[in-house]
Amino acid sequence: MSLTTKEVAQLRKIIVLAEGLLANGGKTPAGKTSAGKSAESGRRRSGKELEAFRKMLKQERKSGASVSALAKKHGVTASYIYQIG
Repeated sequence: MSLTTKEVAQLRKIIVLAEGLLANGGKTPAGKTSAGKSAESGRRRSGKELEAFRKMLKQERKSGASVSALAKKHGVTASYIYQIG
């Protein structure tokens, strides 16, 4: 079985990543999850916490805060903020 050029490049990339993990002792950089996102962004909220978060976003938006600044600050997408209203 012969591999295509693309498959060889992908295998080399996997090898480099594996060597990097072995060099770090299997630890990811500080403040990062295994998916590569920061630990504080994108966390799930539910129940009362979600209601309070949405209410707070609406208040900040009404006070004139920009959507992009709010999205970066709270780790959500701009479209999420627009959907809330």
